[in-house]
Amino acid sequence: MATADLLARARFEVLPLEGIEEEVAAHLSTGQKVTITASPSRGLDATLEVAERLSALGYPVVPHLSARLIRDRAHLDSLLDRALAAGVRELFVLAGDPPHPAGEFTGAAELLHAMGGRRAEFDAIGITGYPESHHLISDEETISAMFAKAPMATHIVSQVCFDADVIAGWIRAVRERGTGLPIWIGLPGSVHRARLVRVSMKMGLGESSRFLRHNRGFASRLLGRRFSPGSLISALEPVTSDPSAQVAGFHLYTFNEVARTERWRRRMLERLNDGR
Repeated sequence: MATADLLARARFEVLPLEGIEEEVAAHLSTGQKVTITASPSRGLDATLEVAERLSALGYPVVPHLSARLIRDRAHLDSLLDRALAAGVRELFVLAGDPPHPAGEFTGAAELLHAMGGRRAEFDAIGITGYPESHHLISDEETISAMFAKAPMATHIVSQVCFDADVIAGWIRAVRERGTGLPIWIGLPGSVHRARLVRVSMKMGLGESSRFLRHNRGFASRLLGRRFSPGSLISALEPVTSDPSAQVAGFHLYTFNEVARTERWRRRMLERLNDGR
């Protein structure tokens, strides 16, 4: 698929913080899909509240369900009921970062199993992919977890990575292992460098974020004051244009810098379309 087509259908990930609904409404059209993260400190209620308000404004929303924040099956059912009542048609299921689970679920596969037939009540369910090592989970665990989750999901969203070669190699490895789900490539939006380094380290985004933290001089030259994913998208063109890679689109981690990310996306789309 052409880069412009992938960028035109990009998804925007936001954090459930105060004022984010106004930011989305001011800068994104109601046809653009918005995903809402799950915060260990704020809990899943904050995620669902933002999803409900954005859905009421007409946005297709995707709340994150963190297995480690769900107490039990009754709590899970109440969250699913609440999502459906808000018009939610897609979920993103992940283990989450809390070191100690709130209840019986420690990983996404367990949560997906517990959902059982209720998974069919949603049009789509996404799971996480890790192009790089996770700070809490071994590579062996992430690989085996993908095999366990894939039959219960409809697509994969990759975690942030700043290296096109690493992303392309990971996609090839996923396909070679026999996982055929479409992949949304996770990229940072147009984000201030200091914020990107700070938040990415908290999220545990692997070797790229550790490199940025320990090599700030190089990071300043590489990223400047603000990171823009344009060069990374261009470097990914060999894999995004390969039908066998089954790249569905770009998933933009905005870190709530929605306005700047959307301005960048529109400018890049104009350049791509002008170059046709």
